[in-house]
Amino acid sequence: MITRLGKILNISILAVCLAGCSQAAEPIQPTHPAGAQHIPVTPTPEDAVQEEALIPLNTSEPFIGRIDLDQETAKFIYGTWKVDKLLGFANSYNDASEYPTGQDIIGDELVIHKDYFSSMGLEGYEAYQYEFTNPRYSITQRHYNGDSFYRVNKLNLSMIGTSDVTTDIEVTEPSPGLGVPLSFIDVNHNKLILWIEAATFELIRVDESGNK
Repeated sequence: MITRLGKILNISILAVCLAGCSQAAEPIQPTHPAGAQHIPVTPTPEDAVQEEALIPLNTSEPFIGRIDLDQETAKFIYGTWKVDKLLGFANSYNDASEYPTGQDIIGDELVIHKDYFSSMGLEGYEAYQYEFTNPRYSITQRHYNGDSFYRVNKLNLSMIGTSDVTTDIEVTEPSPGLGVPLSFIDVNHNKLILWIEAATFELIRVDESGNK
């Protein structure tokens, strides 16, 4: 004689078996419809142009440190240069930057030679006047695109484009190696920028000689 408890257990076992059979009978749904083939889509010329526009022209990591001038940079910067015009200011500036006109140095000259450096031509600013032989010129930064340059220096200049290579150059005395309170930015070995405080000025070459 089957007890009430036994009937309940039999019913439970039967339900479990039926559920298992039902799941086993369900077919596995394919990811793609049966018989479908993957047909690659050929991009149009317009698609290629749009994709290329999203890829930076140069994604190289910047150099930040200190190395001696390479031959190409030295060849470009050596000479006598004249301050031509104010370019702009870094995001953060102080009173010495003389915002918004910049320091009164337009027309002044600087000498950047291999064995001689002089900023004595900045006549109105004794704090920026230096003159010594056997200077040391060091590359402290090199950026391979304008975005990288801005991220580090917080200086936005229209003359520095997205794919331009910029080289920051520092000048120090031969001994004890103290730096002067101005620096230079070489843009593609084609343009030279003077950076004093937070103000920047474009320089134009006065002579081609790099030897005094």
